[in-house]
Amino acid sequence: MRYITVRDFRTSPRMVWDSLKKENKLVITNNGKPTAVMVGIEEGTDVEETLASIRQAEAMRLVNSLRLDAARQGISRLTLGEINEEIAEARRENGGH
Repeated sequence: MRYITVRDFRTSPRMVWDSLKKENKLVITNNGKPTAVMVGIEEGTDVEETLASIRQAEAMRLVNSLRLDAARQGISRLTLGEINEEIAEARRENGGH
């Protein structure tokens, strides 16, 4: 995956778009730290379907994080209710998305 600076994004947009078309994913960095990911969308692709897939991946990442935290705390299993509560809290923190 290619990394692009915010400066490159501002000063060389053509290079960024060409890279996105070639790589399909780019990481945008600010002061050397990753701050965003750009994902290319092919013509004819349903944008809402793509966004739903990204949300699903975010939810899975959250569940995996919860499992790791639980294991570190010595909790062998989280109940479905606890998982749903954590997901709801994360959604509230992210503005409902």
